[in-house]
Formats: sequence, C-alpha cells, structure tokens
Amino acid sequence: MSIREPGCEDTLELELPRPAAYPAPVGAVGAWGPAATAGGRFRLLPVEPRRDLALLAGWMNDPVVDRWWSLAGPQERTAAHLGAQLAGDGRSVPCLGLLDGRPMSYWEVYRADLDPLARYYPAAPHDIGLHLLIGTARDRGRGLGAELLRAVSALVLRHHPRCARIVAEPDVRNAASVAAFRAAGFRKAAEAELPDKRAAIMLRDR
Repeated sequence: MSIREPGCEDTLELELPRPAAYPAPVGAVGAWGPAATAGGRFRLLPVEPRRDLALLAGWMNDPVVDRWWSLAGPQERTAAHLGAQLAGDGRSVPCLGLLDGRPMSYWEVYRADLDPLARYYPAAPHDIGLHLLIGTARDRGRGLGAELLRAVSALVLRHHPRCARIVAEPDVRNAASVAAFRAAGFRKAAEAELPDKRAAIMLRDR
C-alpha cells in the first residue's frame, strides 16, 4: 500500500501529539530526501500518529516484532511509545520507512549521546543512533535490512557533518539484526547490560 497524504486519514479517538518540526538535535529528517537502493527508492517519513498509528500498532502485534520490541497490545500502548518521542525536544524522531512509496519499516533516529544509552558505552558528541524494525513479513529474510541500513547511514552522515559515528544496540540474541548491521558496515564494539536486554553495541564510523 502507498502512504496516504495528510488530511485523508481516518479520525482516531485517541488524543495524540502531532510531530514537531524537529529542530536540532536530530534535525529535519523528513527533508533528507530519498535514497536509491537495490530494493527501490527509499525515504524516511516522520510519523504522524493520526495517519500511522493503526499500521504501527499492527506491526507491533506481529509476534516476530513483539519478541524484540515488547509493544504488543492495544493501540494506546504504541501511542504512548510514540508520544514520549513526539512530545520531546526532537532528540528522537520516529519515522516510517517507505520503499517506492510503500510503508514497510519503522525507524527511530536519535541522538545516542543524549540518550540513556550513553551511560552504557563510551559515547562521543553527536553520535546518532538507529532503531529499526521491518514491519512486513514479505520484506524479511532477504537482505533488505542491511541495504536500508546502508542507505539511512549514508543519509545521516550526509546531513550530520559533526556525527563521526552511528550507533545501534540490538539484542545480542537477535542474530538476524546483528548480522544486518554487520552487513551494513557496522562493527560490534562491545556488549552492554541495558535495563531490558543485553545489547550488542554496533558502531559504524564515518
């Protein structure tokens, strides 16, 4: 399916914050433009809850996704997760990943050095972190995650000249995710005991 333009969405009963303009620290992710990938034309679109909540909640209730994100349940649970970011200062930007106009992944682009993650690894100023999930089963298991991670990493480095490295912290048990980051040029620098998991600290240098 292709993303609908704002104004064409169904009205939800939930009171949800609307995205801000995303000033620094992360910047205007929606203005980064598309990237060409082997899978098609890819771009990041900042989440608009009134348009995207039902789709994202559906993905979160997929058992494959819930194993690592732990957000299965009613839409209000996903709304709370999004709202915590959208009501903040722009240090974490939730986005849909669109491939040839089709929403197929969810991303969080965040300032890792300003995140609680910074307590668990030697953070450097302007580190940018990435969270990713592939929402559609048809897009899993064929190397697309690594392709998209390469594309998004290139966008981050292009639009954040002060960012010297990109950080990720997948669960060490999530072998597919760790492998995708490795294939995208990340290296495993360490492991860290986070409150909710043992994480592989993955770094990609500029």
